[in-house]
Amino acid sequence: MARMGASAFAGLDGEYSLSSDVMIEATGLTKRYGAYRALDRVSFEIRKGEVVGFLGPNGAGKSTTMRILTCYLSASGGSAKVHGFDVFDEPLAVREKIGYLPQRAQMYGEMSVWEYLSFVADVRRIDASSFKKRMRNIVEVCGLGTVLGKDIRQLSHGYRQRVGLGQALIHNPPILILDEPTSDLDPNEKAEVLAYIKEIGKDRTVILSTHNLAEVEEACARAIIISKGRVVADGAIDEVRARGGRVRYNVMIDEKNGLRGPAPSSDEVKAAFEKLDGVLSSKELPTDDRAHGLTLLGVHSADLRADIFKLCVDKGWVLLEMGRDIQKLEDVFKSLTKGDENADRLRATPAAVDEDESDDEADDEESDESDDEAAEVPEKSDKPDDAKGAKDDDADADKKASSAKEGN
Repeated sequence: MARMGASAFAGLDGEYSLSSDVMIEATGLTKRYGAYRALDRVSFEIRKGEVVGFLGPNGAGKSTTMRILTCYLSASGGSAKVHGFDVFDEPLAVREKIGYLPQRAQMYGEMSVWEYLSFVADVRRIDASSFKKRMRNIVEVCGLGTVLGKDIRQLSHGYRQRVGLGQALIHNPPILILDEPTSDLDPNEKAEVLAYIKEIGKDRTVILSTHNLAEVEEACARAIIISKGRVVADGAIDEVRARGGRVRYNVMIDEKNGLRGPAPSSDEVKAAFEKLDGVLSSKELPTDDRAHGLTLLGVHSADLRADIFKLCVDKGWVLLEMGRDIQKLEDVFKSLTKGDENADRLRATPAAVDEDESDDEADDEESDESDDEAAEVPEKSDKPDDAKGAKDDDADADKKASSAKEGN
């Protein structure tokens, strides 16, 4: 299916103008449910044109953060600005600048795709001529051409996600916030939705929340990892993958020929590389009889490829191969979020509620129920004592009856 580039779609109303290139700014965001903190002083900035993966285990605070940024939920502390507007003081202005696709977007199943998108356009106060222009591009970008006349309830989950993406784009926003947009999709549908997101993200700022780390590596240039309500990693994908770990360099040196003399021996190669700053250790690799192979273990804070190349040039060695192997994002994610005990903390705190299913009102109701239950505890605790007393009285009565029989 042919798709129009995102740049054409973004240019419908001209270029966006903003005095600062910071599109989303969170400063010390905190969200409390009673004694439980779903968010604990979360701070980050997202700049114009960035596609950022927002990662974290269940209950870490991802959806809470997104709901605050989209004005669906108020923070207990801190501040957040979207496109320069405060989410608390100027919520309508914020909503005009964002397109939001929640994890399970609610739609009117009895409406056709065209009717539903037309309805969303009316809510967004988009005039008829602008709507038709934008619909042409949405149909191409989101691949909706074959289902415009179908009722939404007849669509597969994948096509419903496309419709949800279309409603998020209908007002041509400069910022997209997507919460698990590929959940419950089959591999082909996931690939298509990711392709749409990458195209759309060429001219927009995008936050993509997902549990699929491979999707983040494919579609995003930057990742933010949140655990226990706090940001534990924030940076370019390669920087995050190298965080807290080690980087391996696989090097192959020609053992038959040298640039300015005889080829080096295996011991000579090993000794020279181990003297490089940043190299922690080395290990020989099994190779054919034409190359010396080494795996060098380096610190994550430095890229040693240039130093390795310069060393080979200075020594007159022929560098046949060099590769840099950083640990997978999945491994980093596991190490940074290991021991996340949000589920235990939720159970331990009566007033706490699941971030994906609650708001302040629900929290208040749950707290009231907890208080009522606590008030009933003393009454329940008296019952075992009463039962014990009744049993003792029955035992005394039995003893008296036995004595009376013996006397007779």
